[in-house]
Amino acid sequence: MKIREIKKIVTGVRAVDGAGVKLVRVIGHNDVNDFDPFLMFDAFDSVNPEDYTKGFPWHPHRGIETITYLIKGDIEHQDSLGNKGSILDGCCQWMTAGSGVMHQEMPKASDRMLGAQLWLNLPKENKMTNPNYCDIKSEMVPEVEEEGVTVRVISGDYKGKSSSVYGDYVKMLYLDVDMKPDTEWNINIKEENTLFIYIVEGEGSFGKSSDILQSKRALLFDDGNEFKVKSSENGIRFFLFAAKPLKEPISWGGPIVMNTREELNKAFEELENGTFIK
Repeated sequence: MKIREIKKIVTGVRAVDGAGVKLVRVIGHNDVNDFDPFLMFDAFDSVNPEDYTKGFPWHPHRGIETITYLIKGDIEHQDSLGNKGSILDGCCQWMTAGSGVMHQEMPKASDRMLGAQLWLNLPKENKMTNPNYCDIKSEMVPEVEEEGVTVRVISGDYKGKSSSVYGDYVKMLYLDVDMKPDTEWNINIKEENTLFIYIVEGEGSFGKSSDILQSKRALLFDDGNEFKVKSSENGIRFFLFAAKPLKEPISWGGPIVMNTREELNKAFEELENGTFIK
């Protein structure tokens, strides 16, 4: 077994998106080659509703999947497929934009808004697939209780527990791992898969290193087939993501990610002439 070591540490930048939502853009345009097939990762953590209640009014997506997961909070959503509802504590919204979706996400005031949105790229042959939406309620997310560790399986499978969604186009492992103080945990990961984590709370050390790394940062790991973490005296909670890279060209314009400039231009032309939604 080869233990994965940290290849890159990213803290991201504070950003304002939508109609005025304050968040941290942890990974984005500058990271796509390293983090392939993961395009963007936005983290939010606030106890001030003014930071997020302006929301994300109606906007388009094409060529990607967006996965929004909340530990705490309340986000009302609606889309052009006719779906509407709320993402609440422990829930996940998985949207395959495919050929095109219009949607809005409007966070509501709550004691704490804590969660993240991930953009997962679609392979070139599936960029224009039919849009789809999955509403993953908290009770649908399997939990594995181990000694000092709770693992929620948002996507993929772990220790015989399988999620309701794997990703139809890019098979992704997405775990929410909560570790008590001074606990060790490891997991086998396919060597060809890109692996990164985002530390939500607490801190810990990784691989063979004894260096303690604190929360609110993403860690990208190098090649190997085993991930190891040891929590500090404060414990640690992190999201873990793993998937096989696509190694395809990317042409990115705002909420639309295609493979060529021509495809991107066509998408924006269709937005202007009203033919974006298929």
